[in-house]
Amino acid sequence: MAKKAAAGTPATVLLTAQRVEHTLHPYEVSPDAPNYGALVAEALGIAPEQVFKTLVAEVDGALVVAVVPVTGELDLKALAQAAGGKRAALADRAAAERSSGYVRGGISPLGQRKRLPTVIDDSATALTRMYVSAGRRGLQVGLAPGDLIRLTEAVTAAIRT
Repeated sequence: MAKKAAAGTPATVLLTAQRVEHTLHPYEVSPDAPNYGALVAEALGIAPEQVFKTLVAEVDGALVVAVVPVTGELDLKALAQAAGGKRAALADRAAAERSSGYVRGGISPLGQRKRLPTVIDDSATALTRMYVSAGRRGLQVGLAPGDLIRLTEAVTAAIRT
């Protein structure tokens, strides 16, 4: 049933269209809860190192997607370097939502309205499975890191603190 309920997100539509093996994982955690990522991992019964958050940042004035484990924070200096720029800052919420087509707390690196350069933290490459937002609050998608890297045309780099 979860698959049907999520059929409408651009992320799951993309995964299905590309025939990428994935699993959907609904959960209930308040988006305002402190330590949100750890609570999501706990709700799903998976290691926190496997759960990644998707952040939209600005590198030298251009939007870039950063995917980092919930166990750490985004290293803006490392992101700027990985994206070939000098300075990075988190994008403002309205710009992130407008560009991605998703709302904060439900931004997926997949199926964004406008494809942006993407940098995925290199810790993902050591995993067999990782979990990212499926495109709405309360729904994660589990997939192989290689599939996420391929579909987003991402580069990998150490971008977490």
